[in-house]
Amino acid sequence: MNLILLGAPGAGKGTQAEILKEKLGIPTISTGNILREAVKNGTELGLQAKTYMESGSLVPDELVISLIKERLAQDDCKNGFILDGFPRTVPQAEALEQSGIRIDLAIDIEVSDGVILERLSGRRVCIQCGAPFHIKNSPPPADMICPKCGGEIITRKDDLPETIKARLKVYHVQTEPLKGFYEKRGKLAVVPGDISIEETTRLTMQALGV
Repeated sequence: MNLILLGAPGAGKGTQAEILKEKLGIPTISTGNILREAVKNGTELGLQAKTYMESGSLVPDELVISLIKERLAQDDCKNGFILDGFPRTVPQAEALEQSGIRIDLAIDIEVSDGVILERLSGRRVCIQCGAPFHIKNSPPPADMICPKCGGEIITRKDDLPETIKARLKVYHVQTEPLKGFYEKRGKLAVVPGDISIEETTRLTMQALGV
């Protein structure tokens, strides 16, 4: 089964990707990881990608798709894969289609902007050991000192409300149209992500007919 996970930042794609990977026995293909791996291994495509990455430019879609195809040719993808982080735009989805990579289903984890804002802006992290906290679900100590290592607990720039709103805006403009793209092809399943992780997984498995 060849899957794509869609959803706004903070919708829970990474969490569900890990669960599905275990349940279905297929790998999660993260474009970020593929790029880093190819660069580290010094492959021909990796060296091409490296020049873009080092100059701070976006790696062109054709190159990313070539890297994805290279990764999908490996043995662990024989029974399927989960694409995480690609495609991000309709042109990327079209290029993926034209390259002959078959997608069976795009799963959209739907969460309202308000819930995402609350979810992400409530995150706190220890600057020293990286221990995660959340002001609602697992509150940090009042003195904002990590009980594990004594480091300072902070709000990351990524989790500031204005940063989250900017990321959501980009998502709605660039990535959300993918829902329509896959819906037209009869390949879209929408599951709620503002419920428990277990319930989102159950509904996802139901959508997959597993």
